[in-house]
Amino acid sequence: MKPSFIVAADGWVAAARQFPSPNFEARPAGAVPTLIVVHNISLPPGEFGGGAIADLFLNRLDCDAHPYYASHLRGVRVSAHFVILRDGALEQFVSCNERAWHAGASSFFGRERCNDFSIGIELEGSDTTAFEPAQYLTLAALSQALAAHYPIDALAGHSDIAPGRKTDPGPHFDWARLQRETSFPDQYFPYRHRPTAR
Repeated sequence: MKPSFIVAADGWVAAARQFPSPNFEARPAGAVPTLIVVHNISLPPGEFGGGAIADLFLNRLDCDAHPYYASHLRGVRVSAHFVILRDGALEQFVSCNERAWHAGASSFFGRERCNDFSIGIELEGSDTTAFEPAQYLTLAALSQALAAHYPIDALAGHSDIAPGRKTDPGPHFDWARLQRETSFPDQYFPYRHRPTAR
């Protein structure tokens, strides 16, 4: 069964487990979320479970606990608005009203700095592993709730807005399934349903 979510006026989802991250800032004046960016993340890479993702977003990851952390994550300050775990559980780290640090250098059809106007959702996963049905259900329900609260008009992968630099959510992410479960029209998926040139 698909869960149901409501975004409160303060940008938090009460049904999510909330872990406020210090890694955020105010959106630029007048900026509101219009884009959802889908990512994947696993720490260590390819391993699921444990609290390392939350620890990273809360600046408490022990970078001596794994060689990957020591070589890639020491001193890194990042966040996303949401993480969806393998079992579909939803965690929230930043209010959707604020600017999370998830997209980095990015461009949405020529509009730079996607963090300014996007909501970042991380799926616990990797480029080499299929996502779980429960994750699609949560992602679809969350996307619908976000679109009901903000003027969301597009969804994209991290690889769409940072091509050549990022590959997530990867080849196993089923965009068609997400569209079916959200019932969003084609124009919400501009990287998959581009208008045909006449």
